[in-house]
Amino acid sequence: MSHEPSSGGLGTLQPHNPGGLAGSAPSGMLGEREVVRNTGKQAIISFLGSQTCYSVLRASGKVVVFDTRIPIQLAFYALVEHDMQAAPLWDPKGCQFVGILTVTDFIDVLRYYRDTGADVLTLASRSIADIFADEVILNSVLKKNPPRHYADGESGTGADQHSAFMSVDADATLDKACRLLHDQTMDFLPVMLPSDMRVLATITYTCVLEHLVSNFREQRRLFDDTIYDLGIGTYGEDVVVAYPNQTLHEVLHTLHLHGLSAVPVIDETTKKIRGVYSRSDITFLTKASDAEDAVSNLNLTLEVLMAQQRTDVTTPDALHTCSTRHTLQSVFEYFAQWKFNRLICVDEEERVVGVVSARDLVAYFM
Repeated sequence: MSHEPSSGGLGTLQPHNPGGLAGSAPSGMLGEREVVRNTGKQAIISFLGSQTCYSVLRASGKVVVFDTRIPIQLAFYALVEHDMQAAPLWDPKGCQFVGILTVTDFIDVLRYYRDTGADVLTLASRSIADIFADEVILNSVLKKNPPRHYADGESGTGADQHSAFMSVDADATLDKACRLLHDQTMDFLPVMLPSDMRVLATITYTCVLEHLVSNFREQRRLFDDTIYDLGIGTYGEDVVVAYPNQTLHEVLHTLHLHGLSAVPVIDETTKKIRGVYSRSDITFLTKASDAEDAVSNLNLTLEVLMAQQRTDVTTPDALHTCSTRHTLQSVFEYFAQWKFNRLICVDEEERVVGVVSARDLVAYFM
């Protein structure tokens, strides 16, 4: 396997194991392939049921907890400083955890101020509790929209982590944790130590996938089918895309509307992949001198913002591509090397045909 980053920070998963391509096996082997496929899937299902949440906790991991009385703007800068995407919220009056604050929450609040024309300077003094008690904000930019396949009837909207704290005990199985993430359409799941109600860490799909890959990376034959044949990912007309000439505000609204964390950016003429934009990208904030400037930057186009992005392929939100011909095994190996959040599936002309996220990969085994 090889990884060949371009000057734009694009990582490409090279074709792997053509013997696993759809239609390449003789008809007499199809029954055997189904047995092997089910064996591989059952092996991971059993593994998830035998492992506890302790197994995915990093020895050097750190947890940041916010008092709901502090200004939300200050909390956001603390998340950035500690290089974290989310933090549990503690209500000192009730002496309990009451929710989670994410980087995207603050970005969405900025969208609210842009849309309403409210004085963004007041944001510096508004506490987390104040923002999360604001029904107008909660029912607009912070309203939870499930991914499309959930909206089609697979599940409800799931847990609203702005008004409820959902967690899992450290000794619970990974299967339980994954089902909570999936069924409640959450991206972050706090892990608690039952004895003293302390948050030990926050589990994500990427954490779980990293643990799976480290334990099953060498079992090639069990995962020799292509991700497309296995139905892992989103393909065709269901793929939501963005264009370089769209404003950041437009793209963030699209991501929120579809319950997505990122979107492939394609050339409007050639339809070729240009990059990927993540909802948690804070480039537009780091370039701002103050809150007013940050709101103003929401009017910048993706073309401008992508030119300012980090191009380091080791960042989880960097652009990594594959084809529909890649096997689950090859994706496992690629993830072990680059720890991506998602793969963008492209055809021979580098046009987007699908998206495979860490959520999709873990959900396949549930």
